[in-house]
Amino acid sequence: MSRVTVVGAGTMGNGIAHVFAQHGWDTVLVDVSPEALDRALKTIAANAERQVKKGVLSAADRIALLGRIRTSPGLDGAGGADLVVEAASEDRDVKFRLFRDLDRVAPPAAVLATNTSSISITAIAAQTGRPGQVIGMHFMNPVPLMPLVEVVRGLATSDETAHRVVEVAKALGKTPVEVHDAPGFVSNRVLMPMINEAIFCVMEGVASPEAVDQVMTLGMNHPIGPLALADLIGLDVCLAILEVLHRDLGDDKYRPAPLLRTMVAAGRLGRKAGQGFYGYRD
Repeated sequence: MSRVTVVGAGTMGNGIAHVFAQHGWDTVLVDVSPEALDRALKTIAANAERQVKKGVLSAADRIALLGRIRTSPGLDGAGGADLVVEAASEDRDVKFRLFRDLDRVAPPAAVLATNTSSISITAIAAQTGRPGQVIGMHFMNPVPLMPLVEVVRGLATSDETAHRVVEVAKALGKTPVEVHDAPGFVSNRVLMPMINEAIFCVMEGVASPEAVDQVMTLGMNHPIGPLALADLIGLDVCLAILEVLHRDLGDDKYRPAPLLRTMVAAGRLGRKAGQGFYGYRD
């Protein structure tokens, strides 16, 4: 496999495209928004320049990386792909529609992967006529830096598909960890309740965001506090994942903190919005 189409040019999509192109894949980045595609290319160029300054890439490698990426406003960009990685918004209906369309457009042998943080791989695969070739390929943010890829097998995912995706992740310099389909998989089933409880601590006046994060970084040796991490992930994304966990597992321990809902409603989504639990400047 050497040709990938990444659907969605947001934070995760541009990072995924960056990593594939860096490792020699012909990469098509798809988004309906020309502005999003333009921002993504600028972000990839800036991040690649940062890699050059750190000695991770040579200047020639950076030029080659950027030359391997082309953009497309439509899913016809998946027409020649060996692998498709969907990285659109964390919305069940959006993903279902995309996979129905991708099933029609992508070559019959192509693997269809999703970067979903929490939505059922089995349910996504059921939208297609090739459920054995559908799998979760959950990258971590920031994609060029984080080594983990959570490889999530749906009920129908074939051994061949899982093996192919594990090998792809290794070839990208990542560490693949295989898990089975369940709400939130492992990463977010463990992480999101911690973030949610940290938000409850702030909401109930137990401590300030700074204090909560200091306890976890200085006392628990976490590299970043849960509220700073929530800002990095995006509070809207955290809310969406918690809603999936709460609905699909049916346990109130996953009930999103009211403060989280309020902040999302107010547009305080974290780093990408310039304001979350902390303030940010571009």
